[in-house]
Amino acid sequence: MYPLRKPRAPRQAQSLERIFQPVRQELEEVDSRLKALAAGAPPAYREMLGYVLDSRGKRLRPAIALLASKFYPLTTDRPITMAMAVELLHLASLIHDDTVDNSSLRRGLATASSLWGRDVAVLLGDYVFSLSATFVCDTGNMYVIRRLSETIRDLSQGELLELLAAFRWDQTYEQYQERIYYKTASLFRTAAEAGAVLSEAPEATVHALADYGYHLGMAFQLVDDILDFQATEEEVGKPVGNDLLQGTLTLPALLLVQSYPNDNPVIRLCRGEEREANRKRAVEVILNSTILRDSYAVAEQFCEKARAALQGLPPVPAHQSLLDLVGHVTARRR
Repeated sequence: MYPLRKPRAPRQAQSLERIFQPVRQELEEVDSRLKALAAGAPPAYREMLGYVLDSRGKRLRPAIALLASKFYPLTTDRPITMAMAVELLHLASLIHDDTVDNSSLRRGLATASSLWGRDVAVLLGDYVFSLSATFVCDTGNMYVIRRLSETIRDLSQGELLELLAAFRWDQTYEQYQERIYYKTASLFRTAAEAGAVLSEAPEATVHALADYGYHLGMAFQLVDDILDFQATEEEVGKPVGNDLLQGTLTLPALLLVQSYPNDNPVIRLCRGEEREANRKRAVEVILNSTILRDSYAVAEQFCEKARAALQGLPPVPAHQSLLDLVGHVTARRR
């Protein structure tokens, strides 16, 4: 028996349910098709695939793809197929990330690598990647096929950059920004851009929605990095400041280095000095300074640009949903 997922706060669930209302039926279809995909998998790994597909999160990326397809009348279900490809790509990247990071939990559930070992997890992630590629090919649109292929490259590049920058306390904000684009925002951008393309939206609308996805994804990852310090251990299922303990320096940690260049717990941790003690000290300093407020201000700048990207687009219900999703990003908890 696998552990049950801890229920999310009702306020958050109701908020997303309202935001996703214009694409509720399409999201239900995505869920149904993914369940059928797991049920139809070969018996040898049907249970594994079912577990991975059932441990999905908030469906943000497929919802963005579907909402972006709603600005003009549709005569095809290709956006649903693309939403499946986007979600599968996201899941595959999480499997690989958790394996590389030696994570035992994801959203309070055991990771694939902790259940079946690293070798199986890597191959399972590859299999889910291949499923994503299969579904994007089913759209028959070469533009989105190429875009998803580029996103797979971007996600891999983001993970590589994160590994190569581990425990590098002297990295710049520009390097951090590049890394979170590849690791997170690239898929948000692809979801929005592909949804628009598959609805045969005008080129200007496609560009606007790609811009929206980019800035929303950047804000999302920034807030995720903030919550690594702000959320409780019960919420994240791992120690507060765990990113720092793994050598991943996010914006709050970089701001701490910048603000206190001397006798800094982040620098000492990166040098291998009493890492657990310095993690706790870094979290304490960050929570008792303006660093989180300053980090939220950076995230809000990206949110404002995401909102601006939607200006001038048709006032359909999906327009308001995408605007509301921007507000959800900075208000959310994990």
